[in-house]
Amino acid sequence: MKDLKYLQLLSKNFPTISAASTEIINLEAILNLPKGTEHFLTDIHGEHEAFLHVIKNASGVIRKKVEDIFGHRLRESEKRDLCTLIYYPEEKLKLIQAREKDIDDWYKMILMQLLSVLGNVSSKYTRSKVRKALPNEYSYIIQEMLHEYKTDPNKHFYIQSILSTIVSTGRAEHFVIAMSRLIQRLTIDSLHIVGDIYDRGPGAHVIMELLCDYHNFDIQWGNHDLVWMGAAAGSESCMANVLRMSLRYGNLSTLEDGYGINLLPLATFALETYSEDPCLLFRPKAREDEPVKQKHIKLISQMHKAISIIQFKLEGQLLERNKEFEMDDRRLLHLINYEKGTISLGGKEYLLRDSHFPTIDPKDPYKLTEDERELVDIMMHYFTHSEKLRKHMRCIYANGSLYLVRNSNLLYHGSVPLNADGSFKKMKIRDVEYSGKRLFDKIDQLVRQAYFEEKKKKEKQYAMDFVWYLWCGPSSPPFDKDRMTTFERYFISEKETHKENKGHYYSLKNNRAICEMILKEFGIEDKVSHIINGHIPVKTGKGESPIKAEGKLLVIDGGYSKAYQQETGIAGYTLIYNSHGLLLIQHQPFESTQKAISEGIDILSETTVLEFSNKRRLVRDTDIGVELMRQIEDITKLLQAYRSGYLKEDDN
Repeated sequence: MKDLKYLQLLSKNFPTISAASTEIINLEAILNLPKGTEHFLTDIHGEHEAFLHVIKNASGVIRKKVEDIFGHRLRESEKRDLCTLIYYPEEKLKLIQAREKDIDDWYKMILMQLLSVLGNVSSKYTRSKVRKALPNEYSYIIQEMLHEYKTDPNKHFYIQSILSTIVSTGRAEHFVIAMSRLIQRLTIDSLHIVGDIYDRGPGAHVIMELLCDYHNFDIQWGNHDLVWMGAAAGSESCMANVLRMSLRYGNLSTLEDGYGINLLPLATFALETYSEDPCLLFRPKAREDEPVKQKHIKLISQMHKAISIIQFKLEGQLLERNKEFEMDDRRLLHLINYEKGTISLGGKEYLLRDSHFPTIDPKDPYKLTEDERELVDIMMHYFTHSEKLRKHMRCIYANGSLYLVRNSNLLYHGSVPLNADGSFKKMKIRDVEYSGKRLFDKIDQLVRQAYFEEKKKKEKQYAMDFVWYLWCGPSSPPFDKDRMTTFERYFISEKETHKENKGHYYSLKNNRAICEMILKEFGIEDKVSHIINGHIPVKTGKGESPIKAEGKLLVIDGGYSKAYQQETGIAGYTLIYNSHGLLLIQHQPFESTQKAISEGIDILSETTVLEFSNKRRLVRDTDIGVELMRQIEDITKLLQAYRSGYLKEDDN
């Protein structure tokens, strides 16, 4: 019999006709359940409070369910309080306990309301899946209540007696918290982060800690994620960029509080080297919610300049040893006239805004001084030995990739590099040309090699350098601009030198045929398919739409980062893909967690229905469904082998 060896292995899991038959029945049942809800976010940029709120409220899905369930049976304030309780149970309970005169009666009422919401959000899952999500302590009780609540509405007294016992035994508070968290857990089946968790905002480490414990998620790496990944892998150029970005935005909490990276060596070096230099061009960009204290501004500015100069030196060395990157135009230190304080670019001489370079030797401008070399070694040690950073990087590698194909959607951050005629742009990597999907797959391999390859091997150094290229290289899919003009923006007033020209993808992405070509390249030819894209903020305030190419491309970077919100006019987009269709949610800026708890202020959101069908999409219509049908096919063959006598049952 064909595939007998494979079936013998499969029989270890299903040793009898009964076991195989039961599994087929179970899998067929799952195939006919509604598709789980997918949640898409991108370009979070360290804004942990807004991110956590959107995760807790599932982009307004929970609020809509509360509205659908209770309608006019609850006042608006009561529905708002119920939602806030589900989002922030511990914090909201403290406020309620302080104001409620009969807390036991309130507990009975709220537990019944939570049970109604829980019954709704759990209805699309098997009892087995719900059971696995339940907290161990209350698993049996919640299962019993859900089962009786769903199957027999006449058992109201039975449910009420359970709730009364929960209250009388003093477990009501714990039960409310457990049910609220369970509602959050079951509302979203899978979470997709389409790049750029890191930089700008203060809480990337908080976001990563939540993600590492999340039940089902994936990440499509953005260039801001990749530069952190490169730093953690041991790339000095990536590390210098990470430090510079953190200092530029006055964001030291992720480095110091999140990852325990000691900035004292950099501060000491900066004070000694730039003691008389106010470093005015390097003043941090202050955030309204976390302003940099005046007494710290000068020191941060000096640290910022110190690491910037080191970065330009390290990048010059990297480009010298990687000529194939074709980025010689980014080696600028040798073009400076240090006596005149000018630089020659494109045949034109520009006056530098700051010409104090005490650590640069004009004869060998890319060489680190002994003190700079020592500082880089110390800081590199901190990055590669931070346990928390190591944990988060392992998580981002294990759950991440450069792109993802899921349920007829293609997810990536940035672009697929194209030529002006719309064909796939070729990139040479170690004398081999790659483009399209093949380029993405090669990049994915190199990114992993940068982190996991043995230190002594040459391949690791190249891979680490390549990760830096992904941060700012002209053919890098997550970047895709002709240059990153960091030096020019600091040192040259003329804005003509600041220009960064986007790749052809950004002018061609509105073309439906181009998007369909890209989808086909990645193996997607379904009529209902989309590219879901981040990286470039959608300027909603100027009338730009996130829906491109007649609906084939959805650009959902709307400005989570406060640094972008003045430009975008909003605070981000998210997508919800449920069994009925695809919803685009536009969010207004998040005020604060404290206001959300104390005043019930949710993020104001506007929902656009992109696709809707009264016929619900089932699990069998998804990628998981395809896999389950393969499993059914294999187990059916096993069943036939038992019945035909090719295999014998093992009922021991």
